[in-house]
Amino acid sequence: MKKKVKKRKIKSERLIHDEVIALHKSRGNGILKRRVWVDEDDVVTRYSLAYINHHIYTGDNGRVLGYDNAHNYHHRHYIGNIEPVEFENFEDIENRFQKEFEDIHEKHKKKK
Repeated sequence: MKKKVKKRKIKSERLIHDEVIALHKSRGNGILKRRVWVDEDDVVTRYSLAYINHHIYTGDNGRVLGYDNAHNYHHRHYIGNIEPVEFENFEDIENRFQKEFEDIHEKHKKKK
């Protein structure tokens, strides 16, 4: 007698945020990108947050700072370096990204 194997239902995803904000030169230059996907229970399944500014860093397509969970782990990009990050929840990641972006952005605005 064959044992019945319960198939796990794969939840569908939908993109809920796909934002690109261009920062004017007078406001420090650069681009902020935010893409977030959720499952049918509105739980974040994938995300990508990035600050791109070719005036600060030209490698990695200009990505100065980024957080995402591509490649099956949560990680942070910073000026060409990639390191894993502890994931508690998406809100925490968003807050970390926002604070770091503001710090980097203010530091580089002052240099001009």
